[in-house]
Amino acid sequence: MIDAYEDPGTPDTRGGWSYLWWLVRRQPGRSLAGALLGSSWLTLMAGTPYMMARAVDDGLVPGHMAVLAGWTAAIFVLGAFNAWLSIMRHRTMTRVRMDAYFRTIKTVVGHSVRLGAELPRRAGAGEVVTIGVSDVHTIAQALTVVGPGVGAVVVYAVVAGLLLTVSPLLTAVVLLGVPVVALVAGPLARRLQGTETEYREGQGVLTARIGDLAGGLRVLNGLGGKGLFADSFRRDSQHLRAQGYRVGAVASWVQALGVGLPTVFLAVVTWIAARMAARGDISVGQLVSVYGYVAVLVSPVAFLLDMGYQLSRGVVAARRVVRLLRLEPEPDTGTEQAPNEPSVLHDPESGVRLRPDRLAALVGAGPAETTAVIDRLGRYTRSDATWGGVRLDAVPLPEVRTRILVADNDADLFAGSLTDVITGGADAPRRGAGLHHMCDCRRVGATSHDGAAPATTHREAPPDAQTAQALHAAAATDIVQSLPTGLDSLIDAQARNLSGGQRQRIRLVRALLADPEILLAVEPTSALDAHTESLVAERLRDARDGRTTLVTTTSPLLLARVDEVIYLVDGKVAATGTHEELLEYAPGYRALVARDTEEEVVR
Repeated sequence: MIDAYEDPGTPDTRGGWSYLWWLVRRQPGRSLAGALLGSSWLTLMAGTPYMMARAVDDGLVPGHMAVLAGWTAAIFVLGAFNAWLSIMRHRTMTRVRMDAYFRTIKTVVGHSVRLGAELPRRAGAGEVVTIGVSDVHTIAQALTVVGPGVGAVVVYAVVAGLLLTVSPLLTAVVLLGVPVVALVAGPLARRLQGTETEYREGQGVLTARIGDLAGGLRVLNGLGGKGLFADSFRRDSQHLRAQGYRVGAVASWVQALGVGLPTVFLAVVTWIAARMAARGDISVGQLVSVYGYVAVLVSPVAFLLDMGYQLSRGVVAARRVVRLLRLEPEPDTGTEQAPNEPSVLHDPESGVRLRPDRLAALVGAGPAETTAVIDRLGRYTRSDATWGGVRLDAVPLPEVRTRILVADNDADLFAGSLTDVITGGADAPRRGAGLHHMCDCRRVGATSHDGAAPATTHREAPPDAQTAQALHAAAATDIVQSLPTGLDSLIDAQARNLSGGQRQRIRLVRALLADPEILLAVEPTSALDAHTESLVAERLRDARDGRTTLVTTTSPLLLARVDEVIYLVDGKVAATGTHEELLEYAPGYRALVARDTEEEVVR
């Protein structure tokens, strides 16, 4: 199977069928072995009826016990060898399916990381989750065609050849039987593709709704909207259930025909052969062999029908994967040299100018205004933003990501020890781009994992100086002290075992420890109580001394301690100055900050 660190290759994204064929071509040796083993296994199953016919005609009917015993022993040996072939075939096909499974997962995850901030804007979370949970499994199952599927075609031709030595009439019936079966089951398979596609689309939408519900249940309760959302979700889930019943109805017919039609086929051929034996056209041994040949064909024909069923579902799933893989990130055409020294970051659309080596605050009536500015300054949306007079989109993206860090409260927190959460793992660098990427997981659209290490009972190691400084600056030292083993304590995915304020401070620690040249922090203290927020406000200046920092906030505690406040009205700079100056000369700013203060008092 594919190694965890092996390049999965470049997928064929021309369509669902092309993607499935690419998965086969990525493991040619294993696929060929599966086809050979499957063909040999099914072909040797047809050898048993031939030996039985010889045992009856050459041994049992004439009364030659030695000949009968010889053919009986041969049947036993053949059965034992074929059982071994069946085991090897199953093992090989399991490896084929698992390779396809993990290769698809690795391809999808790698492409999702490549898309970065484009992923949540161009693909729903439900669609990505559905691909990772169910579609990859369906695609892997579709590769059954490589083994039993190929073997079914081969043994069908072999049995037709063996029957030709018995009766041309029986051969014609067998050769025409499978096409008739295909004609009966074909329309159902096509219908299954349509209903399956519709069902998968609805499943992706509903999965996204579940994620929204889980993430915003507390907010919905507070707004009194839980009942409305629950009613909407109930209607959508009932509609999806009805779609699932339609898919199940078609699938049940396909599977029933996969068992029923071959059995009818066996009955028809046996009846014809019995009539021929009664007339003396074929011997008793040949009658036994004909029955055995057709009985052997029941499995291949069932395989062929099941293959059609699995391929129909696999193509639907592959098309969803291909649709995701066809999404491309915005091209990075930057070739200009970034400023070699701290420089002004300017957003012409809003008029915001972030001067170097300063702690500034961005204030707006709504979070949408300030977030839009941050996205432009962080180069997460197209804009005319400049950096030291150079267009930001003209600078190579890796350099922008290394030196400019956007940190917000949606950044993912992966499961692991607290040390791993704030540093990105034992082998990750303590400063610079490596930690920047960890802090910016929300832009990548990564999904949290639960691969936490086993709990430890040893005494925690003291934090190094940089970590201790970042914890102190974010007023997060008490978090470490409250955990059972300090920095070695295990944190759940998304830090669900911490409070909202603790999660916010942990994200701030991670951003400070990354120590980017320019830090753009979105509401870094919004979930903190007044005392803790005051501590963070006092310590943030020292922690970012000599660096450029812009925070979005309406908190007077933080605004009173920044070098400059940039006040936005309708997305444009309306006033700049210190907090005290704006309180005196900007009525709108005064009203906004005063309202925020009143809300804090009420809360």
